Amino acid sequence: MKIAIYGQYFQEAFNEAIYKIFEILNKKKITIIVYKPFFKYIKKRLFFAPNVQGFFTNYNDLPKNIDIIFSVGGDGTFLECVSIIKKSNIPILGINSGRLGFLASISKLDVESAINQVIKKEYTIERRSLIQLITKNNFFGNFNYGLNELTVQKKDTSSMIAIDVYLNKEFLNKYWADGLIIATPTGSTAYSLSAGGPIIVPGSENFVITPIAPHNLTVRPIVVPDNNILTLKISGRDKNYLAALDFRSQVFPYETEITVKKADFYVKMIKLNNTNFFSTLRNKLMWGIDRRN
Repeated sequence: MKIAIYGQYFQEAFNEAIYKIFEILNKKKITIIVYKPFFKYIKKRLFFAPNVQGFFTNYNDLPKNIDIIFSVGGDGTFLECVSIIKKSNIPILGINSGRLGFLASISKLDVESAINQVIKKEYTIERRSLIQLITKNNFFGNFNYGLNELTVQKKDTSSMIAIDVYLNKEFLNKYWADGLIIATPTGSTAYSLSAGGPIIVPGSENFVITPIAPHNLTVRPIVVPDNNILTLKISGRDKNYLAALDFRSQVFPYETEITVKKADFYVKMIKLNNTNFFSTLRNKLMWGIDRRN
């Protein structure tokens, strides 16, 4: 088995878990390929050079025969990992080295158990849909996809922006707001949730359209099938607006029209046999903590 490890940094409380990850993989004689900047960070932070068999720095030098990639960090690191593996279909296991994490759901206390389950293949693969952003000038380069969401929002002024949204060229609404979020089911527990959007179960094949601080309080989030092609036309008092695709952002001039649709591929997430989406919700959102429940 060949496992890649991607990460950026981690908190001091995760130091012991880092040692544990490499110790287990080495004992099981697993071939380990590590994101080179992360290896350097570990070496500098812990004065420890893990025993590995290779490095990668981007998609082009990531071996294509990798069985699994570990994303070590938070949900932001997981999203970055998606942009590294692109369309390679490498399954991702999210190991949480920080605080709240829906994508990076394996805690430091469960690292040893999770890795052993992975080695024994005691898991299933869960497919997660992505969103694709299309613009005339291809602002996001050759990977214009997001696992969580596309967000458009005002940039340099306190004034609201106006966002005309069309579904398959049929007018939906003009949103007067600070911005608009178009989220996948995976992204429904991210920014969209903070803005009052609903939680969508993975695999639901929907987009959630969530306004950010809308001027009209009767304008609420709406769930639409993800086989729709969405068109966004943005206007406002400023010359530019900000568009963010997961963790990446770009400044667009107002005349830039955006097309949004479901991507033609999926991200594969590893789901351990003793976990599920609902248990993650209960754990991360602390449902049931109230004794009255």
